[in-house]
Amino acid sequence: MKIVIVGANGQLGQDAREILGRKHQIWAGGSAEVDITDAEQVAALFAREKPAVLVNCAAFTAVDACETRVEACMAVNARGPELLARSARKHGTRLIHVSTDYVFDGERPVPRPYVETDPPRPLSVYGRSKLAGERAVEAETADYAILRTAWLYGMGNGNFLKTMLRLALANPKRCIRVVNDQYGSLTWSWRLALQIERLLASDLTGIFHATSEGYSTWYEAARCFLDCMGLPYSMEPCTTAEYPTPTRRPANSILENSRLKAAGCNVMQDWQEDLRCFVGRCRDALLAEALG
Repeated sequence: MKIVIVGANGQLGQDAREILGRKHQIWAGGSAEVDITDAEQVAALFAREKPAVLVNCAAFTAVDACETRVEACMAVNARGPELLARSARKHGTRLIHVSTDYVFDGERPVPRPYVETDPPRPLSVYGRSKLAGERAVEAETADYAILRTAWLYGMGNGNFLKTMLRLALANPKRCIRVVNDQYGSLTWSWRLALQIERLLASDLTGIFHATSEGYSTWYEAARCFLDCMGLPYSMEPCTTAEYPTPTRRPANSILENSRLKAAGCNVMQDWQEDLRCFVGRCRDALLAEALG
């Protein structure tokens, strides 16, 4: 099967390229190869590659920057998916599109999770742009699967865990303050790529939640990661109010993979189990990258 992956240079795109490439013919590119906000480039990509499936991993994910770079954020996260979905319908291509927990307001009491049928209510420009992208996909094509994920990490690009590692290595005695009143499910991009592979073996369509099982705060996740790395560190919890950012983040980002489970299609595992596996595979590479 011919699969096109756009946004292939990010952590999910890299893992998807490796996993899907084991059984399928892959064309993978980043923004240098195709600008998904350009209608002519998108049309040319479909006409040239004629994919059976397109996996959209491209996104403007700098959530704080989205608050000021609204036009760029909306172009990538809303206009891009619209163009991809339109061409997908024209060419009979199945579209797999990745979305986010930020489509919800996070005001639900912890640990009650959000399910796919809960009404979205984004708090931020980023969340609104991703919701607009979801709705554009739904409006433009019927053969789609939207995967909402959260708290993604992997070897590609920067992420929360890599930031914690750099801070710990820079000065193990300096206390790192980490938010302890936001809850979610730390999700390995490798596992999400495996979920995409499993989804492709089905004919399921619609919106799906796809995060690790279980949940933690950012503080708990950071401690678990650095403990797994076997490194000395000093850390203390803080509140969201004590660590203000331009973006209002959901306090509860816990998603339940209810539709995947109902279909017998869920491959996501416990977040701590996946984190230990990630460190076991990537510890040396993580240290080498952090130490430059």
